Amino acid sequence: MLIDRQNNKEKKQISRATGVLTMATLASRVAGLVRDMVVASVFGAGLITDAFFVAFTIPNLLRRFFAEGSLTAAFVPTFTDVLKREGVEEARQVARICWTLLLLIMAGVTLLGILSSPWVVKVIGYGFTGTEGKLALTDLLNRLMFPYIFFVSLVALFAGILNVSGHFLLPALSPVMLNLSMIGCALVVAPHLDKPILALAYGVVIGGIIQLLMQVPVLYRHGYDLRLNFNFKHSAVARIAGLMIPGIFGVAIYQVNVVVSRLMASFLQEGSVSWLYYGQRLFEFPQGVFVVSLAQAVLPAMSRQAAAKDKEGFRDSLHFALTLILLVTIPATLGLILCNQAVYSLFFMRGNFTSFDVTQASLALAWYAPGLLFVGISRVVVPSFYAMKDTRTPVLVSFWTLLVNAGFGLVLMQYMGHAGLALALTLASIFNAVVLLSLMSKRLGSINLSVIPTVLLRMIPGLLVMVVVVRLFLSRADWLVPGEFLPRLILLAAAVVCGGVVYLVSLWLCGVKEMRQAWSLFAAKLSSRHSRGKGDGN
Repeated sequence: MLIDRQNNKEKKQISRATGVLTMATLASRVAGLVRDMVVASVFGAGLITDAFFVAFTIPNLLRRFFAEGSLTAAFVPTFTDVLKREGVEEARQVARICWTLLLLIMAGVTLLGILSSPWVVKVIGYGFTGTEGKLALTDLLNRLMFPYIFFVSLVALFAGILNVSGHFLLPALSPVMLNLSMIGCALVVAPHLDKPILALAYGVVIGGIIQLLMQVPVLYRHGYDLRLNFNFKHSAVARIAGLMIPGIFGVAIYQVNVVVSRLMASFLQEGSVSWLYYGQRLFEFPQGVFVVSLAQAVLPAMSRQAAAKDKEGFRDSLHFALTLILLVTIPATLGLILCNQAVYSLFFMRGNFTSFDVTQASLALAWYAPGLLFVGISRVVVPSFYAMKDTRTPVLVSFWTLLVNAGFGLVLMQYMGHAGLALALTLASIFNAVVLLSLMSKRLGSINLSVIPTVLLRMIPGLLVMVVVVRLFLSRADWLVPGEFLPRLILLAAAVVCGGVVYLVSLWLCGVKEMRQAWSLFAAKLSSRHSRGKGDGN
């Protein structure tokens, strides 16, 4: 009975944290959508945007190495363990040591990255050598943006500390600052520069600085400070490094997938890199809003269960998270495929972004979309390995995933162009998720996936009606022909909202208990906040 209550408590914490992260990440993704609209309108899809997106690949790749990828995965379980077993004061010492060490490491990485930029850019954007000035512009943009990795890595450390302390909102909101900074620089700074695209690079660095500064007051409020501590021999640091080093290779392999895709795209027609970028950005919208939020919320809970050796609770949390992933990603996948042209037409088809660009970006998204479920599964299962302090298994699986992606990409790009590269990444995501899930099932004895077919059967009626409803709404406009913004916005919003409502009502009527659990937890949270608000008012 006590175990059941504890497991229900963990489910509530996961649901509440996921809700907070989802709302904050939704704000960030909306700001990101506006940012991409501005970039598409001001700069289009061609030489300069291809150069920018390839240049931004490099600091983004290192951000995953040292920031929310391997650092968070290694730091959160270890920091949770120290806090649980050794107390708050020792946890504060560990936070100071990690802050000091990361400060020194990232200063060195940033300097090395700027100095080695010409050679690194030539490798990643090798296909650009055939276009005069394209490689040089990519190198300049990369050097300007590289300090971003310094700031965002420290942001990831602070976010890990705050997440373990139960604070999720501000770290999840910080990416909004990056997007707003890039929007501001594109609109205000770009017109005054000889090379307007440089404004985006300035916006990236300014956004990184703001992201870092906004974490500091909250960190102090939770009892942590930024005093330096050079005790790098502390046992917790050794444990974090032991988890992080293989984790870096695992994240590296995953990011190499993206680099390989952009390298292959650089040999295709001009604009291919940009079309893939815009396709992936919209694909990442539901992924970032819910999937990443759930994975981020489930890691501290699973870390606590792993530290307490609560195998049953660990299995229960994983099963609950996987079912929620299923309920959200399948309708989101269908929504992305149905609404792709409408979204690109409505939000992007203006200025230098043409109807042809809409068609090509939509094609990329249509082949990315089926991978959403499998990316979601991997996003939940990988932190499960991390919570068990196993970062080696995901590394090995990621290595084989890289080979699958590269192999399919080389073949499919010959017949399908940039769409083939999107399909290759989807096939690699399927491979990655299936292998990870199989290995985790063996590790736990069983994840009890036998109920999944039942959940799927209960989803089908709602999915079918949702597809019909969305298609009926969207068929009332020719989305490749320019039209008035407001009527089309209302039409698209009506399609999304009505489709979503039909699907949710169907889940409720078909008795999908996980949806009812999530709703009950959400309603209880709203009720408690309302009660507290009334109490505060008195």
